[in-house]
Amino acid sequence: MSLQIQMLGTGSAFSKLYYNTSALIRTTDATILIDCGPTVPKSLSEIAIELDQIDGIFISHIHADHIGGLEEVAFRLFYQYNRKRLTLYVTEALAGVLWENSLKGGLYNPEDGFHQLQDYFELVFLQERVPYQLSPELTIEIVPTLHVAQKLNYSIFINHRTFYSADLQFNKDFLLNEVAHTRNCHTIFHDCQLSGPGYVHTTLEELLTLPEDIQKLIYLMHYDDHMTEFIGQTGPMTFIHKHEIIKISD
Repeated sequence: MSLQIQMLGTGSAFSKLYYNTSALIRTTDATILIDCGPTVPKSLSEIAIELDQIDGIFISHIHADHIGGLEEVAFRLFYQYNRKRLTLYVTEALAGVLWENSLKGGLYNPEDGFHQLQDYFELVFLQERVPYQLSPELTIEIVPTLHVAQKLNYSIFINHRTFYSADLQFNKDFLLNEVAHTRNCHTIFHDCQLSGPGYVHTTLEELLTLPEDIQKLIYLMHYDDHMTEFIGQTGPMTFIHKHEIIKISD
């Protein structure tokens, strides 16, 4: 198997049709989950992937549509999979916020010895802009990107030349200079708000200002439930769909 990205969901935070945006990175020697919103367990079940087939989870930021499924995953690993602990790839700062502000209320169980995030997951703290070789076929590198002011947020480079935005405000210079020119990315997965002002997300209107040769590289994700109304209005960019698999070349 070459590197593949399989979307578990492609919808926005409020999507009911397309599930919350999340993806599996799959190689012959690793399966890594990008984010884990509340629809992830259902989506995994629909494609017959068991939790013990996943090697690790990367978390981009602390919004419910990106971390709301972690409590279920943690409990099911404990009770159904013989206390298996997946690797959780996060920055150290993000891990603290994730536990204290999001997961502690449900997962804190001192009677059984569960006091902290690492009681449920093997933590690997990522450094910004440092490539990490997760397996012989898979390298990831996180970069800080702006989503909501004063909140930690990371996008990810996969095997150096695939860019996955998670969520971010439009940054044309970053896309033109670092993603397209410096990194020479051949594949871009980008969140896309279809209408209205893009307060915390990149809009379709903004993405359409990019040069056509860059638009041809873009798969659109994190869109609203009225996506079908915009088919044919995205230029060379392509909507990616729930459970779709994209094979990535080197």
